Amino acid sequence: MKKLSIITVTFNAEQTLERTLSSISSQSYPYIEHIIVDGKSTDNTIDLVHKYENDKLKWISEPDKGLYDAMNKGIKMSTGDYLCFLNAGDTFFAADTVELIMQSDEPADIIYGETAIVDNNGNFLHMRRLKAPDKLTWKSFKEGMLVCHQAFIVRREITEPYDLSYNFSSDFDWSIRMLKKSKAIINTNLILINYLNEGMTTTNRKKSLKERYQIMVKHYGKFSTFLHHLWFVVRFVIK
Repeated sequence: MKKLSIITVTFNAEQTLERTLSSISSQSYPYIEHIIVDGKSTDNTIDLVHKYENDKLKWISEPDKGLYDAMNKGIKMSTGDYLCFLNAGDTFFAADTVELIMQSDEPADIIYGETAIVDNNGNFLHMRRLKAPDKLTWKSFKEGMLVCHQAFIVRREITEPYDLSYNFSSDFDWSIRMLKKSKAIINTNLILINYLNEGMTTTNRKKSLKERYQIMVKHYGKFSTFLHHLWFVVRFVIK
């Protein structure tokens, strides 16, 4: 059976981590590995990890060079056939979500789906503004990050490290690179993730958007990226 490695990066996450730990521990699918990469938290984060400790949970707590360095550590620690990333506070949509993701016998390099946005209490707010396309390719992200990183499940054998030259949007670059390498990309047509409505790329939005523009130029070229952003402005004005 296929195993899913779920990677959670934490730092002083005592207010949100338990929701994620509970969601993963309640999944009906048994072939799960949960990896927590903690940046040497000084609150009760590690106490929560101990509370949910079991033979499917692996964790480390040590200083790192930032979010994407920690995510790279998680990839190195993973042993599953597929991997995904859940932030502290994020959860799977339902108790059988991983089972539904992993049930297909069709070979896949990437499996993806939709994302619901929730508040600090886990209550549904709305669906993610960008809807996942019916068919996803590396060119799809010309329109922005159409699939939430948490709802983007990748075959571990094709994964590469995150580029640490990006501080806020390396997940955008990484997703495009993974799509470029993928031959079989499956849309589950399901809501996979409840995503907590906060995060680093929200509080540092301008820097994140600047990096995304640079990433788009890198993958799609200057002229194409300029035209797409011109269209974004026109579309915003029209709406």
